[in-house]
Amino acid sequence: MTVQKISIIIPAYNEAATICQILTKVQEVILIQNIEKEIIIVDDCSTDATEAKIRQYMNANPSANIQFFKQKVNTGKGAALHTGISKATGDCLVIQDADLEYDPQEYNDLLRPIVNGYADVVYGSRFMGNNPHRVLFFWHTIGNKFLTFLSNMFTNLNLTDMETCYKMFKTAIIQNIKLKEKRFGFEPEITAKISRVPKIRIYEVGISYYGRTYEEGKKINWKDGVRAIYCILKYGAFRS
Repeated sequence: MTVQKISIIIPAYNEAATICQILTKVQEVILIQNIEKEIIIVDDCSTDATEAKIRQYMNANPSANIQFFKQKVNTGKGAALHTGISKATGDCLVIQDADLEYDPQEYNDLLRPIVNGYADVVYGSRFMGNNPHRVLFFWHTIGNKFLTFLSNMFTNLNLTDMETCYKMFKTAIIQNIKLKEKRFGFEPEITAKISRVPKIRIYEVGISYYGRTYEEGKKINWKDGVRAIYCILKYGAFRS
């Protein structure tokens, strides 16, 4: 596939401490085949200085291809992604969290299976390969692996990391999927729905993971895990 531009979707909520750093990291990435970058930031009605930091960065970097959107009310990461996906004009799009847990330098690893004509969707797995992985929460790891296992049961995929942030799609595919989940249910919903796209080709590549603690700003909790189970069943076992 010829890829001329990718859209980088960044949902942000109260990420004033890291938003400029991640934007700089994204800007520094040199993509294979001189692929152009389009950065789409969706602020989910932050209550800190996130918006001010973004506007300050955009003013200081006028040549950067950045679009900024702000949700009128806080409705969740999934809702912010819906907005970003609808605005994307790239041939492919990738999801990038606004914290520093994932390394934009690995975009090319996600791109290669698509550019080389093998994949339509590429997941970046934190649980395969020899990439750096910060040692943090045992039960989070068990939870992630359980959710992936449960999701795989209903999608008949053999993913190792369904909950990963790094998912790259051909834009036309994801823009044609009707998404409903407004919070962290986005991950199992999109996985269930892309698994049913006829002749879809899904690949995984190993990625690094620089996780953060709750003191450092991590937001997902056990309630989101319960919601993920509900979404796996809703969009997998009990789909219409």
